[in-house]
Amino acid sequence: MQQTRPAPEAAPSPGPPTTRRDPYFDNAKYLVIVLVVCGHAWEPLTYGSRTATAAYLTVYAFHMPAFALISGYFSRSFDMAPGRLKRLVTGVVVPYLVFETAYTLFYRWAQDDPGYPLSLLDPWYVMWFLVALFVWRLTTPVWLALRHPVPVALGFAVLAACSPDLGGDLALQRVLGFLPFFVVGLKLRAEHFERLRTGRARLLALSVGLGASAVAYWVAPWFDAGWLYHRGSVTGQGAPPWAGLLTTPALFCLALLLTACFLAWVPRRERWFTTLGAGTMYGYLLHGFLIKSSRFWDWYDHPWLRTPLGELTVTATAAGVVTLLCTGPVRAVFRRVVEPRMEWAFRTRTTTTPVRAEAPRAR
Repeated sequence: MQQTRPAPEAAPSPGPPTTRRDPYFDNAKYLVIVLVVCGHAWEPLTYGSRTATAAYLTVYAFHMPAFALISGYFSRSFDMAPGRLKRLVTGVVVPYLVFETAYTLFYRWAQDDPGYPLSLLDPWYVMWFLVALFVWRLTTPVWLALRHPVPVALGFAVLAACSPDLGGDLALQRVLGFLPFFVVGLKLRAEHFERLRTGRARLLALSVGLGASAVAYWVAPWFDAGWLYHRGSVTGQGAPPWAGLLTTPALFCLALLLTACFLAWVPRRERWFTTLGAGTMYGYLLHGFLIKSSRFWDWYDHPWLRTPLGELTVTATAAGVVTLLCTGPVRAVFRRVVEPRMEWAFRTRTTTTPVRAEAPRAR
């Protein structure tokens, strides 16, 4: 299987031709970002619709774990080499600074709240994932050096779930809560994905997916989706701290199982949406403005939207919008802030031949 790093990390650099992109992973990234945006669009529909709540719970059980796992898979080669550190800065740090500021200014304008604080330590809405990606990728050499990194990462997630005083700075709860999925991605190899592409694996995945949807429909009236956010400790859900010792591994296994089911049904060949997989970071960063606009200006205040046809319309609109945001023209407009090259900010590595001092000439 041929591999390439995902487009969100950095803009392509000049040099020798790169390996051809694997359409399977571009398809997976596109489909994941569609699920992310649909999940955000479904949230207002969950108040009063059992079907929408079931779909919401099913998707939220695995869509961000799948995002983290794929990110980990494409971070396996990360080290502290200058080139990779540069891509980390240009592809993660700079977009975070730009969009965290943009979202804050957007909130001030939309809510007529000019005093709303700008805090780079408190990621707003979707921006937590860039903080997590920065921390995860920066610690990749450590995880690759450990003999059993997944249990260690899961231990950190359990500690975060059991620690009500961990605090919200840099979305640390979420960084640690989704960390095990990133580390699993670091340990995966091409043959692991090949095992999911068999007919038998797909039939099993379909059965598991349908079963999970049925369970989600059953628990929809009383289950709190906050368990799936990893936004805080389990005490925020009204459970004692020790409950995190049980719920975190259980949710980890559930998310891993559903992620495998999702990946089993990802098309392996090129489709009409394959090229959009290279622009998923654009869809992720930009869709938040539309989602928040729908909340600020009450776009859901129409009873028709809570009918079956209305819910399908919301779903189709969300999928269509994120598809548009991943296209080439949109990427061309926002490339300077999502994938800046910033050659001016980094030293150029050049190989120079040391100059030997000449012996003084005889006079």
